Amino acid sequence: MNVTDAAYDTVHQHAGGSEALAPRMGMSAAVLRGKVNPHNDRNLLSLQEADALMGKTGDFRILHALCAEHGFIAQRTEAPASGNLIGALLAAAAAKGDLAELIAEAMADGRISPNESDAIARACALVMAALVQVSQHAEAAAERGGV
Repeated sequence: MNVTDAAYDTVHQHAGGSEALAPRMGMSAAVLRGKVNPHNDRNLLSLQEADALMGKTGDFRILHALCAEHGFIAQRTEAPASGNLIGALLAAAAAKGDLAELIAEAMADGRISPNESDAIARACALVMAALVQVSQHAEAAAERGGV
């Protein structure tokens, strides 16, 4: 997933969408939608606004997209606030299964369309994030001296 798509998805998949998020960002919903519109080449989301957007939504796909575009993976350094290792492992397995299903469906006609490629990239990002959660839960369990 590229950064532009990540910003668009962050806004449009947030509960209440741009209408709920824009006032918290100090702008109108129309301006926010314009800033994350992939077909707009003016009045783009600034770095400070992207940072604020991630902070207000708790959705870090913009950060992950930036990292992926430059060959990196971002990993949170603090232990997860809730959940456990087995739950995280099951969530990662489910995300991996969703990715496999998506790839199988995309390949059914013998070609991968740009939309299918974007969907696969998004699903890969979800798998990576889920696997990072497994690692974080393992590290937290080790620090606690148990599971």
